[in-house]
Amino acid sequence: MGIDLDHKHRKSGRRKNPESNDPYLRLLVKLYKFLSRRTTSQFNTIVLRRLFMARRHRPPVSLSSLSRKTPKPVSTPKGGEVAIKSPKKELIHVVVGTVTDDERFLKIPKLNVCALRFTKTAKARIVKSGGRALTFDQLALERPTGCHTLLIQGRRHNREACRHFHGLRGRLSAVPYVRKGAKSGRKFERTKHRRR
Repeated sequence: MGIDLDHKHRKSGRRKNPESNDPYLRLLVKLYKFLSRRTTSQFNTIVLRRLFMARRHRPPVSLSSLSRKTPKPVSTPKGGEVAIKSPKKELIHVVVGTVTDDERFLKIPKLNVCALRFTKTAKARIVKSGGRALTFDQLALERPTGCHTLLIQGRRHNREACRHFHGLRGRLSAVPYVRKGAKSGRKFERTKHRRR
């Protein structure tokens, strides 16, 4: 005789649909469910899984980090000339999240970027440098299998709340929660003795 286990209220660890009721996001999910089912490309499956994710797991990516992750031109040993590999199709950076501007980054190269959302200044700078800012439905028409694309994510533990979690990002001690408006100094929010 087997044991009758109660699985009635047990949840599986992964999402099958997004929690958001945004109609545009739901349409993208419908599109990429079709593409992941009908193509053998792993790209569509990864994009679909990231569309399901909470916004906390879709951190923003800046223009400076996009340009840093662009493949650099390869230098040849003969005469030190730079040979740039020019594929038939231009590379498209794909971000399932928001692309933000970086004011410290003065000159951006020509970039083709596909994202869920662009900030106003980021989109203007991409277009001004001769690049393109694409949406995911445009990407699905151009590259249905995700060839010549580069999937990029932001750092998930970069948000302020993660500074207070013990043991994250290799830190031994977490940052304490301090009352807002508390005075800083010798007497305020300090322990009375030295801890070992």
